[in-house]
Amino acid sequence: MVEQRTRRRTGLLVAAALAAATIGAVPVIAGAADTAPARHHAAADDLIDVTLGELHPTQPVVGYDEVYYKLGRYASDKDEQAGKANKRFDDWCEANGQQEAASAGPDANLADPASFSCTVPVGQETPETIAAMKTVVIGPGGVRYLTDGHHSLTELIETPDGGPSTHVRVRVVADLSNLDAAAFWTRMQDEHWVWLRDANDQQITPDQLPAKLGLGSLGDDQYRGLVYFTRDIGYQQPSADDGGSPEFLEFYWGRWLRQHYDLSQHDLTNAKDYLDLIEDASKDMTKLGKDDEVSDGKTAGGLGRMSDWNDGKSEDKGEFGDLGKPMSDEEPGKLAYALDYKSGHA
Repeated sequence: MVEQRTRRRTGLLVAAALAAATIGAVPVIAGAADTAPARHHAAADDLIDVTLGELHPTQPVVGYDEVYYKLGRYASDKDEQAGKANKRFDDWCEANGQQEAASAGPDANLADPASFSCTVPVGQETPETIAAMKTVVIGPGGVRYLTDGHHSLTELIETPDGGPSTHVRVRVVADLSNLDAAAFWTRMQDEHWVWLRDANDQQITPDQLPAKLGLGSLGDDQYRGLVYFTRDIGYQQPSADDGGSPEFLEFYWGRWLRQHYDLSQHDLTNAKDYLDLIEDASKDMTKLGKDDEVSDGKTAGGLGRMSDWNDGKSEDKGEFGDLGKPMSDEEPGKLAYALDYKSGHA
């Protein structure tokens, strides 16, 4: 799903939920059935503590190259050289509703949240910091189905000091634990909380979804990876004033690109070839009219199509200029991090 966005679902949470949502604690929800464990139940907008390993995906694929960018960034000391915390601590703090890292010394470790600090303390979250949190639906048996954050949380699983036992808070979208399996998946599809297409854009069934996060479970949709690099060059996340971002926005763009580009004809390990591909794809996005259909009835305007490529800046400026910076730069571009990591680890 769409990573790190402000969604229209954002709202003020009750103070009691904020106070209860500390790391390692699960709030007991008033009115929960006495016959089921308290952690099987939660109310919409509750913040609950989970381990990454207990989250069940609602999509079968991610874009590996997006994940590789973050893993390359996490493994680099470029952030520390610039006097910043490593990006993985920013990402954990953001996912936990605490904005970004305030401090993370040389001994900081994701497995021990007390070893680093975030700019917003637990209990002082705002609607804006809560909007960036990842979301779950509670399904039959109390299973936590992740509905947003597959890339971000996979990145935290795959980094050496992360893993499936890493704790993070998530925001509850709905508690559907009272439904049977058939009714649950019907509701999930009606609400657009599940993406049932594989890496080749073929339809799958809910029972074909992977049981856990991680690159060993999730497939690689290369078009989804390509779309990530076109963000803020060919499209932007629609603002709340523009109706907010549709669920699975990047997958709709990926389906459109699949119709126009054959990635087997490109070397996605070669920086120049990949960057040229990103330039062509993102320029084609901006050539669409705002009412042109991209995929499944979604229009280019509704999916954030930018009217000016690279926000009107030249190729060596703006987001596209940053994207192409090599690993030798003080602040390498996302593509450089992704390809550097891919060459040594993928």
